Amino acid sequence: AIIAYLPVEERQRVVNMIEFTRYTDNTITDLGAFTSELDTVRTRGFALDQGEGNDGVNCVAVPVIDSLGNVIAGLWVSSFSNRLNKNNLKLIRSTLNTGFGGGNMLGVAHASPTKYYAFINNDTLQVSDNCLKHLKDFMETESDAGLCSPQMLDEHKNFRVTIDHFSSLQREILRRPLLETLFPKTYLNRKIEYTEPTKVHYVQGSFMFIGSGDFHDIGGFDTNLFLFYEESDISRRLLKQKHKYTYLIPSLKYIHYKSASIKKSIEIKIEQKISLLYYTKKHYGWWHWKILNLYYIKRYFFTSIFKPKYWKLFVILLSGAPLSKSLKEK
Repeated sequence: AIIAYLPVEERQRVVNMIEFTRYTDNTITDLGAFTSELDTVRTRGFALDQGEGNDGVNCVAVPVIDSLGNVIAGLWVSSFSNRLNKNNLKLIRSTLNTGFGGGNMLGVAHASPTKYYAFINNDTLQVSDNCLKHLKDFMETESDAGLCSPQMLDEHKNFRVTIDHFSSLQREILRRPLLETLFPKTYLNRKIEYTEPTKVHYVQGSFMFIGSGDFHDIGGFDTNLFLFYEESDISRRLLKQKHKYTYLIPSLKYIHYKSASIKKSIEIKIEQKISLLYYTKKHYGWWHWKILNLYYIKRYFFTSIFKPKYWKLFVILLSGAPLSKSLKEK
C-alpha cells in the first residue's frame, strides 16, 4: 500500500530494489505483475494479500496519508482467508482532503453504534498499557467529564505540552504567559507536568476520547474549521452546551510525532488566521471578531513592510478572512 502511493520516480526506485521470493503458489514473483498490482492498489484504494505470504491467511492494508496528501505510513490487518477476503471488504474513501474535522465526521458516519469515540492521529503511538480502557473507566466515574486525553510525549518520550487555553481576544493580544501569571486558576500553566486528572480548557487533537452521545448532541466537529482550532471548538461547545469538562489524564501517556509533514509557510499562516477569526466570531460575537481582525490588520501591515511575503495575509485580513479563502476550498 505504501509503495503504490509513492511518487512515480521513488516508487520505481523502490521496486527495482525488490528481490522476489516465492512463499506460496499465490506469491507474486514477476516484476510486471507486481507493477500492475501497484496500479490496481491505487485505483482500488487498498492492498490485498490473498495467501501470498502464508497459505490460508489474507491481509488488507491501506496507506496513511497526511494533510498534504503524502503517504507517511501504512495500516494493515491479517486474518484467515475465510474471514477476510475481497468479497467482504468495504473501503470508505474521500476524494477530497476535508481536514481533521471533515475526515473524522466521515468516519463517524460509517461507524457502528458505540458509547465512545477515540479520535487518534495516525502519527501517534500509545505508551500506556490498556490506555483506551483506562480512559473509558475514567469517563464512567466522572459525571462531569465530556472529553479526556492522555499526556502527550515527543518521539524521545519527553514531556510535550498537551493542554492549552481557549482561543480568545485576550489570549491573542495579551498572550499566554501573561494570562498564566495574572490568572493562574483560569489559565493553567501549560508547561508543567501534572500528576492528577486535571480540568483544562482543551487538549491537543492528536488524541481525544469522548462520549458518542455528547459528541452527537453538540453536532460533532465543525467542518468549517480546517487544520486549526477543531479541538478548542469542540471542548468549548461541550462546556457551553453540556456543562461538561475536558480532562488531562497525566498517568496515561502517548507519543505524538507532531506535524512532521506540515511545513511552515505563508499559506499555513493564512489558514490559521482564517480559522481563528471564524472561531472568534462563532464563540464571542461580531465585536470580538472585529477588534481581533483590526488588530491583525495593523500588525501585519507593518510586518509586511519588512517581510513582503505577509502582504498576501494582510490583503486577506482586509477582506475579513472569509472561509472562501481557506485551503479547503482549493
